[in-house]
Amino acid sequence: MREPDMRDAMRLALREARLAAGDVPIGAVVLDASGRLAGTGRNERERTGDPTAHAEIIALRRAAARLGEWRLTGCTLVVTLEPCTMCAGAAVLARVDRIVYGAIDPKAGAVGSLWDVVRDRRLNHRPEVVAGVLADECGALLTEFFARRRDR
Repeated sequence: MREPDMRDAMRLALREARLAAGDVPIGAVVLDASGRLAGTGRNERERTGDPTAHAEIIALRRAAARLGEWRLTGCTLVVTLEPCTMCAGAAVLARVDRIVYGAIDPKAGAVGSLWDVVRDRRLNHRPEVVAGVLADECGALLTEFFARRRDR
């Protein structure tokens, strides 16, 4: 996948993030093997009361339902923030080929910063990782969200 395509996909993920009303603005999309949109997700933990309702999990579930297969071989997960351990593990178990993320998460990131779940040699699948796509824009969205929360 060419770099401009990853930026376009990240812009779709950012659009999802902006729709995460009342929740941490994280968005994700899954592209199928041909680069078409297969699933979208945004954080919905607050809205649903579901601790697993992370943007990545929702996007992976929707992609699997649309494609009719839990194995998302050939797919790319694009997310505005580096996935946590749960989401990184889900991406590995779903067999996605690639994880693309924007901002790093030094407090909970599991795709290279705090942990590196996806590159653990003990696992039977290790997706390619592309980090830092539109990182400033992704990070700014989160910074603005938390600044507004502090100002309340």
